[in-house]
Amino acid sequence: MLSCSTCWNSGRHTDGVAMIEEILNLGFTNVELGHGIRLPLAEGILKMWEAGKVNITSLHNFCPLPPEIPRASPDCYQFSAQHEGERERAVRHSFKTIDFAKRLGAKFVVMHLGSVPIADYTRALVKLAEDGHHLSKEYVALKLEAVQQREAKQVPPFLRMLDCFRRVVDYAGERGIRLGVESRHSFEEIPSEREMLDVLGRMNPDIIGYWHDFGHVQVKHNIGFLDHFEWLKRVAPRLIGCHLHDTQWPGRDHMAPFDGGVEYGRLIPLLPKDTLYVFEMSPRRTKDEITTALAKWKEKFGE
Repeated sequence: MLSCSTCWNSGRHTDGVAMIEEILNLGFTNVELGHGIRLPLAEGILKMWEAGKVNITSLHNFCPLPPEIPRASPDCYQFSAQHEGERERAVRHSFKTIDFAKRLGAKFVVMHLGSVPIADYTRALVKLAEDGHHLSKEYVALKLEAVQQREAKQVPPFLRMLDCFRRVVDYAGERGIRLGVESRHSFEEIPSEREMLDVLGRMNPDIIGYWHDFGHVQVKHNIGFLDHFEWLKRVAPRLIGCHLHDTQWPGRDHMAPFDGGVEYGRLIPLLPKDTLYVFEMSPRRTKDEITTALAKWKEKFGE
């Protein structure tokens, strides 16, 4: 099934009806509510759903946004945070997202789980690669430092995350909502690939699944932290959904599919037949870029 995320257009709309209609006019019939849905948009979304004009496939936590957060910010509150108050806000607003998903008949909520408090090595490595230094000693040294720093500091935030996330999993399970743990863009974020397998192994597979973000994983592939094909092959049995966008080497993501280096023809056959595919486009992508990519997708992989 194909869907399209409102991350593409929620920032420029104040009316939920107009926001949904703009996506439907691209040729989609299914919509994911992204992490930029402000409370004033909710009324129009509900109106369109109640009229049977749109199917809401999934929501991206936090949705709606906490009232005090003015723009898309899925990491505004983290399960891994050191301060208990922030962790509690993350749990509480996750509950609200799950409730909204239940009300709209959506099956999935996409989750970010947190981060390890170290420097932004991913940004620095991408910049070195952009400047042609990805084979340099400086690059190797910085990458090694990133691994050492993360290994030294990862356990406390990971355990804090687990403590919070279990509560969210229980809440979702009671309401029949499945949670997709999203592959992350940055090396500093939780979960790493090893942590992803750990989280999936600890949790009920009827509630928790893997959510593959093609663009994020391609960035990690480009800067040498994993092999996209081998990782997806390994985790595909637990996959429930995907975010579709492409990446221009090394780190420019949220491009339209087929406009970057993601090898969709090689990767898509690895996935379960009932996978939900969500176009997650940058607001900078034009309508023509999206409709062209959508037509190519349908030609190659169907609807």
